[in-house]
Amino acid sequence: MSIESEVFKRYIPNNKKLIKYGFKKSNNSYNFSTTFMNNTFRADIVINDKGQVTGKVIEIELDEEYTNFRVEGNMGEFVGTVREGYRNILQDIANNCFEKEYFIFEQTNRITKLINEKYAVSPEFLWAKFPGFGVFRNARSNKWFGIIMNIDRSKIISDKSGEIEVLNVKLDDKVQNYSGVKRNLSIISLK
Repeated sequence: MSIESEVFKRYIPNNKKLIKYGFKKSNNSYNFSTTFMNNTFRADIVINDKGQVTGKVIEIELDEEYTNFRVEGNMGEFVGTVREGYRNILQDIANNCFEKEYFIFEQTNRITKLINEKYAVSPEFLWAKFPGFGVFRNARSNKWFGIIMNIDRSKIISDKSGEIEVLNVKLDDKVQNYSGVKRNLSIISLK
């Protein structure tokens, strides 16, 4: 997963905030550039009309793209400093120009909004180890009635990979399958 995908995976852009921050609209995208590490590097950020963020880091003196920070195995101090500087720029843009969403996919966010409107319940994120797992509880009994989890697609389809979200809903005691056994309902969101 790219640094940009990781930072922005639960965010949607606010075009007015992008302009206020300093982004320039060009055709179907918003563009922004800033220098960092004492003007050694320039970060060029592009946000397309679908809200996807891409970026390049340019070594100013050579006027060439610097990509070493994107290689996961590169752990040197200099590469780490470039990576951290770039990530800080992205995080600042996310904090100032984007709206945070509970979940990654539109479908799961629509379901969350529906649950909130109908039952006045928002998801609770209970585990630091699983920050994408949101639990819905009955306001009166405090018992769970659903959970949305982000998992790797390979857990469902063995020859596929990539992040998906699964909604597991506990059904009423009166709802039973054909064999009379109580069941849960799972819905999967795929991008």
